[in-house]
Amino acid sequence: MNNKIPYTPPKYQKSAFNCPYCNAYARQDWHNLWNRNRGMLQITEICYCTHCSKYSIWHEEQMIYPDYSGAEPPNEDLEGAIRSDYEEAASILQKSPRGAAALLRLAIQKLCNQLGEKSDINVMIGNLVKKGLPVRVQQALDSVRVIGNEAVHPGELDLKDDIETADKLFKLINFIAEKMITEPKEVEKIFNTKVPETKKKAIEARDTK
Repeated sequence: MNNKIPYTPPKYQKSAFNCPYCNAYARQDWHNLWNRNRGMLQITEICYCTHCSKYSIWHEEQMIYPDYSGAEPPNEDLEGAIRSDYEEAASILQKSPRGAAALLRLAIQKLCNQLGEKSDINVMIGNLVKKGLPVRVQQALDSVRVIGNEAVHPGELDLKDDIETADKLFKLINFIAEKMITEPKEVEKIFNTKVPETKKKAIEARDTK
């Protein structure tokens, strides 16, 4: 059902990726700039997005402008407060993976609220499981919950410099939103707009027997 192009983060010399400015997946044109620093010849490169016409600047194979987190953007079906927490977490990912994980733990607490639960986060996930929450979504929720808790109260995990693990939490939140909000909304839209009323009545009669 989901025909979205997978998010492709910016990468040195890659010919296409999701632009750090407009977020569109677009062709990227690279150009070399040569400079001398303390007698050494160094290469700085600019990367031009063919979609929004803006430039990113790369030095020693790393993007130095704009200040870019590397995290994929939040699912648009998340409520505003959740997206705000997500984007704040993304803004500090490179500087503080532990802080990012803690903010994402807060985001899934609010996400459980969006899914209709009002309680302690662990209880909310348990209630969703009782209502038929898919196993993979439960595992994603608990992964963000546990890792986020460990970021605040260090135990068996140390996220101080673990950008890779923190980055995966962003993907898990989008996965949860896709499975629990976006896909059901798309199914409901198709059913409500494309299935004739006579067929809906026949389906209702079938299911009430």
